[in-house]
Amino acid sequence: MSHTPDPSHLPDHDSVYDGLLGGDDSQWAFGTDFEDPLAGVDTTVPDGVDTHELATYCLMLADDALVMSHRLSQWCSNAPDLEEDIALANIALDLLGQARLLLARAAAADPSVVPALPAGSPVPPEDALAFFRGDREFRNVRLVETDNGDFAVTIARLLLFSTWRLALLQRLAASRDHVLSAVAIKGVKEMTYHRDYAGRWFLTLARGTEESRRRLIAGLEATWPLRAELFTTHPVELAVAGSGVGVDPSTVADEVDVLLEQVFSMSGVDRPDIAPLAGVRGETGRDGLHTEAFSRLLAEMQVVARAHPMGSW
Repeated sequence: MSHTPDPSHLPDHDSVYDGLLGGDDSQWAFGTDFEDPLAGVDTTVPDGVDTHELATYCLMLADDALVMSHRLSQWCSNAPDLEEDIALANIALDLLGQARLLLARAAAADPSVVPALPAGSPVPPEDALAFFRGDREFRNVRLVETDNGDFAVTIARLLLFSTWRLALLQRLAASRDHVLSAVAIKGVKEMTYHRDYAGRWFLTLARGTEESRRRLIAGLEATWPLRAELFTTHPVELAVAGSGVGVDPSTVADEVDVLLEQVFSMSGVDRPDIAPLAGVRGETGRDGLHTEAFSRLLAEMQVVARAHPMGSW
């Protein structure tokens, strides 16, 4: 027997798709205001802080999150099973949210860092920074940009990245900059989940089959040479740490080592003894020096926006 629904209980629009055009902003993966992601937040630059240094530091943190998010998003429909497909996508969305706020903060602190676009372009500053900078203008560490490899490589990289970023954000919560402090406080909860997710999978793969253990160790050895760069202090990081708005990454090295040793011990995996990947003429990702893989990633990530700089989405 057919049943006709009571119209009074139906959504107040003609199509289920109409609801996508407005309504509850909390359903979106990041932000609550698509016009200004920093709406309602005090964006005043603290006294004694160089605006360009603050913007550059925000770009560093934002680019780490943005590029890592893109790499993780490439697992959509490719992960080992549906649950991990969704988990990796959610982690990618968390990082994308952090990136958006940090890019917006960089633009607010120093508008000169935003690429010039054609007059009348509706592209907001955070999108301009994400999609219209060249590879030498990105400040992310090289760990986040290399090819995904298999699932074990991704888990090894996520473990190294999340333990490091969590330690940074825990300290950044005390930043004198209101935006950085707010991003960090929210990010600590997100990064704690990311770290725990990676840690559980690291243990599972290490203590699973002979093949899963082999792949995990290979993945750890492949990513380990890029780890040292995480704790190498760039002059900008040193400056913002000195002014009370940023964190010197070298100060979290011991804490991160302790956490990793706990995971390695539980997993029965030896700490790799592999030399760090050197920079080129002393330059690394923080200086805009990247791997070949990054050029391919950037081309894929930016192609649509660059083809339509006057587009409104």
